[in-house]
Amino acid sequence: MGMRPDKKKALRWSAVGTSVVAAGVLAITTMSPGSAAPFHQAPQPTTAKGIVYTNDAKTATPIKHVVVLFDENVSFDHYFGTYPNATNADGTPFKAAKGTPSVDGLTTKLLTKNPNLYQPKRLTPAQALTCSQDHSYGHEQLAYNGGKMDQFVQHTEHSTCGGANTYQAPGLVMDYYDGNTVTGMWNYAQHYAMSDNSYNTNFGPSTPGALNLISGQTHGVYPVDPVTHTVVSDASVVSSPDALGIGTVINDPDPAFDDCSDNNHTSKNNLAQATGPNVGDLLNRNHVTWGWFQGGFRPTDTSGTYSICGATHQNVGGNAVVDYSPHHSPFQYYASTSNPKHLPPSSTAAIGHTDQANHNYDLTDFDAALAAGNLPAVSFLKAGAYQDGHPGNSDPLDEQTFLVNTINKIQKSKDWASTAIVIAYDDSDGWYDHKAAPIVNGSADATQDSSALCGKAKIAGGYDDRCGYGPRTPLLVISPYSKVNHVDHTLTDQTSVLRFIEDNWNLGRIGDQSYDSRAGSLKGMFDFHKPQAETVILNPTTGAVVSASHTK
Repeated sequence: MGMRPDKKKALRWSAVGTSVVAAGVLAITTMSPGSAAPFHQAPQPTTAKGIVYTNDAKTATPIKHVVVLFDENVSFDHYFGTYPNATNADGTPFKAAKGTPSVDGLTTKLLTKNPNLYQPKRLTPAQALTCSQDHSYGHEQLAYNGGKMDQFVQHTEHSTCGGANTYQAPGLVMDYYDGNTVTGMWNYAQHYAMSDNSYNTNFGPSTPGALNLISGQTHGVYPVDPVTHTVVSDASVVSSPDALGIGTVINDPDPAFDDCSDNNHTSKNNLAQATGPNVGDLLNRNHVTWGWFQGGFRPTDTSGTYSICGATHQNVGGNAVVDYSPHHSPFQYYASTSNPKHLPPSSTAAIGHTDQANHNYDLTDFDAALAAGNLPAVSFLKAGAYQDGHPGNSDPLDEQTFLVNTINKIQKSKDWASTAIVIAYDDSDGWYDHKAAPIVNGSADATQDSSALCGKAKIAGGYDDRCGYGPRTPLLVISPYSKVNHVDHTLTDQTSVLRFIEDNWNLGRIGDQSYDSRAGSLKGMFDFHKPQAETVILNPTTGAVVSASHTK
């Protein structure tokens, strides 16, 4: 069976080097399980003579720098359900500014007469570290119960788990924090712009969310052996594969182009290799500087031919957590934009350009670039696992420390005046949220999908297992050009961030049924006529406002 013409087109565009592209298309159009996968060697740097990257490319808006802080596993109601009203019985006091707009959150009826088995309860700062909930593709759909939103306890709750000092209780999946715990987030919402109508592109966990952020596409992936990179058949890696083995990711397989995958290659789980282009390819094609910066990316050791990512930190509960999570690193799924050996940049000046690091860096490299006045035009930041907000590994307090420290640094830099910081999330963790997303793309996989929820909408490209939109998650924009104390109600999703980047630098679209072509705009969160938002510095421990001044 030959490959669909649209898939061939996407593959030809995915790698930057022409020799790699030609070889890749030939291999993938003829491969079958057991054959050698294309692109299994380390990618070739896109440093062809004559290519000059720039941090000051022409943009459609006054925004010259976008920094995406991509955190983990929070539903909108879990952090903002009672915004802007905090209980103020403990934690950091919070009082909303006069005239603060309301959000589509937890009404009195939802708090006291909720249709789920348990009523939502307020979590305190002392209960910051909790169990992670079930956020699998199918179970999140079951929790929706055809849009009734009343089966969360039955289908996504994990009320007990391991880990010292972890809060555990029946009905946990329903619970929420307020501004006495997520104080920093609420203060950013007070001084900048947030959305109460933004969703995961699809149902499911971290890897689909990460892939959607950079490509709007979870289809076009196939499983490979972790050692030989030969194509295999593995339903845990992709669902609904075609005759070539290419299917859709709905789980969290580790990426094919990463030495630290499979627990530093100590296990034998098959890996995932993505085809088609991502936003890194578009940025490279247009010579725009960019980078993915992740905590723990710098290797701590080697084992044979593999680099080892062994850095750890303790979370607020005193539990040691490995910093680097390969399946949170989306560019490592693609040959053209990966850094398999986790090589460092050749210099601070090279950060954002294509060298041996191939645009994938440690978080410390972002700090170095920022301090040197070399902020890339587009930066994606992923905290170390103890600070990324993912329940079980992280928590709102550790997450707040990362967010506030990072945002404070950016606001004190020379590039703040032309920067937009976006706080977004990879998935909801399965936490309760009362608002059902509109299903704009269907799926008919009887083994995974709820027909009552996903069976009515058109299936774009015939690619199953991309049902969405998924659960509602927080989305904030922090910029001198943000609207102030503004709640935007525009329908958006993870690919709205991708689309803003595409439009701002005139990159074009991903193609092949990427969600970017239908994504709602973030422009309702900005006022590009004149920068009006203040520079608001917060305390990274408490989230309280330290100072506020107009941007110079």
